Amino acid sequence: MRLIVTAAVLFAASPAIGQAWPGALKTFGDWAVGCDNTHRCTLASLAPETAPNSGYTIAITRAAEPAGGYEIAVGNTGDGAAPVSLRVGAKRFAVAGNGLSGGAAQQIVAALTSVRTLMLAGHTGKPLGTVSLAGISAALRYVDAVQHRVDTVTAAVAKGRNAAATVPPAPATPVVHAPALTGAPARLTRSQVAAMKRTARCDAPPSTDLDWSPVVSTMGGGTSLAVLPCSAGAYNVNGALFVIRGNRVTPAKTDAPAGFEATGADPETPVPSVVNGQVENGVLTSYAKGRGLGDCGVSQAFVWDGTSLRLIEQAEMSDCRGNPDFIRTWTARVERP
Repeated sequence: MRLIVTAAVLFAASPAIGQAWPGALKTFGDWAVGCDNTHRCTLASLAPETAPNSGYTIAITRAAEPAGGYEIAVGNTGDGAAPVSLRVGAKRFAVAGNGLSGGAAQQIVAALTSVRTLMLAGHTGKPLGTVSLAGISAALRYVDAVQHRVDTVTAAVAKGRNAAATVPPAPATPVVHAPALTGAPARLTRSQVAAMKRTARCDAPPSTDLDWSPVVSTMGGGTSLAVLPCSAGAYNVNGALFVIRGNRVTPAKTDAPAGFEATGADPETPVPSVVNGQVENGVLTSYAKGRGLGDCGVSQAFVWDGTSLRLIEQAEMSDCRGNPDFIRTWTARVERP
């Protein structure tokens, strides 16, 4: 199953941060791949469409810059035992914790393109499951291109003779300046809440246990943010966003598509919204699930900069194929007084 995520197209229209917005995820065979704005790239294994899902996943992450190395994370979405080693062809690599890095990770990546599957083994050496490597070469080649490693000695697939020094440094991480988190959250009157529901065109609350009251949190600088539950599905609650300053309540502004809008779906409200939204320590999060298993969708985080909600983190998975570890496509650093 594939969830169509078109955030990259929507992002292209926004000049707020002044750098390239997240690029679209790519799928090569049984691997999804994507890179963030610092050119940190992640390859995530997908369950084969024509074979049973082993319940094990692999994520390979490579940082940009000439010395950018690999990190390999091992995931377990089923009831199987935790693997203690990975086997690539005749080579065996011990798993430290939930993954590998450094030289071992480098050796594994170098060996992946010559075999069809990666095997995970338990304490006795008994095979626990496999991960398909169909498409891994194309995915690694894509990372070589994004990180400008093609024809250099640092490339994984598109190797050449050019020195590592020819690989450019990583783009700078954007900085979002946010106000100090001072003051108590605003209190909304019944009439204000009613007006917010009319403005956001919220559905009438169904007879469920869901609390349809707005959640109000201080964002600093004399501003509070209200997340107003507006509609709900089987596993997603759409929350409209309002900013409160004194007695004035207005729709919030975001510098990037948020919630269902980030997946290319119609949010059905004129007010910006998030999905399954929460606020903690001044950070608003959204988690739009493509299906109940949580193996596809978009997760995001925003902070208030005094004018609008600014995107500081985004991770996505466009293929609903058993991997709940989303790929990061945007990052920013937050600075407060």
